[in-house]
Amino acid sequence: MLFIELQTVDSTNNYALSKAHAGLAQHGMAVFSHEQLAGKGQRGKTWKTAKGQNIALSLLLQPGNLQVQKQFELSASIAVAVHHSLRQYLDDNLKIKWPNDIYWQDRKAGGILIENVVQGTNWKWTVAGIGINVNQTNFSAELANPVSLKQITGKTFEVTSLARKIATGILEAFETLQSGKGNELLAEYRSHLYKLGENARFKKDNRVFEATVKDISPSGKLILQHKVEEEFTVGEINWIID
Repeated sequence: MLFIELQTVDSTNNYALSKAHAGLAQHGMAVFSHEQLAGKGQRGKTWKTAKGQNIALSLLLQPGNLQVQKQFELSASIAVAVHHSLRQYLDDNLKIKWPNDIYWQDRKAGGILIENVVQGTNWKWTVAGIGINVNQTNFSAELANPVSLKQITGKTFEVTSLARKIATGILEAFETLQSGKGNELLAEYRSHLYKLGENARFKKDNRVFEATVKDISPSGKLILQHKVEEEFTVGEINWIID
């Protein structure tokens, strides 16, 4: 694994994508930065993080023989790997909130942003962006429900070594996926699913409703049960967390 350590960057995902587009990327290249000036979150949001206190990491993966329709399996395998790396320090309250946020109890410890480079039907690259709140203890009031590993455990972590461990875990999960064990990774993803079997509140357009988190479909849709069973794609609904 080539591990690139930067002091500051606009976005580790942007840096990794620029390597891919310039033909300078290699499979397993990890980009870590101590400071991220314009970090990217899900659906165009920004990921704000304090300098030197947290993980801003992007990993370049070459899908190889994986088909484009397996994108959720890859996303799930990355979430499982991150969960596994952090679970060594935390308790059973650590969960994966669909599609790929890392939650402890009802608070966000980290997020994953997947960006793909696809040409026609040729899936060229995946950039997996990982943001983890590690040693930060003061957060902006704009953030709804953040939590850091230090707040949970009371311990201070060595951020760079933890980033290396997460990157190694992702590469191992990727190899598991490529070996044809996608179903096993999906089963593990499901076993760690936030609110599985519990009621939660959601918003779709102007509709707010309560439903039981029932399952995840093989293609990555969230299956909810209320008066009827409904399936939702990523971006179609938002969680409401008090």
